[in-house]
Amino acid sequence: VQLQASGGGLVQPGGSLRLSCAASERISSNYAMAWFRQAPGKEREFVVALRWNGARTVYADSVKGRFTVSRDNARNTVYLQMNTLKPEDTAVYYCAQRTGWTTAFAQSYEYDYWGQGTLVTVSS
Repeated sequence: VQLQASGGGLVQPGGSLRLSCAASERISSNYAMAWFRQAPGKEREFVVALRWNGARTVYADSVKGRFTVSRDNARNTVYLQMNTLKPEDTAVYYCAQRTGWTTAFAQSYEYDYWGQGTLVTVSS
């Protein structure tokens, strides 16, 4: 499986961006799709996880109320709408896939496939 992430860029504080992650194969209903991010000099951090059938979505507290994850079944694509961006949101954002939901959805080592990352820079 290949995951292709896109949509990063430079945005001012308070602005918005939408990231996309397209999978090369059909995403089954029980799969987990997630976004993580890694800021310079920091460890990779959980952002959001989505069970593909829509039964569960979990956000990190740091993005709750500002970020929204969505999916397009026909396109095997997951999106991350990021609003009210802050400088501390600056990071490389990675999408990830696990072939089965897990209660350890926030742990990066649980995921089987990763996208290449897309850089989001929030700066004035």
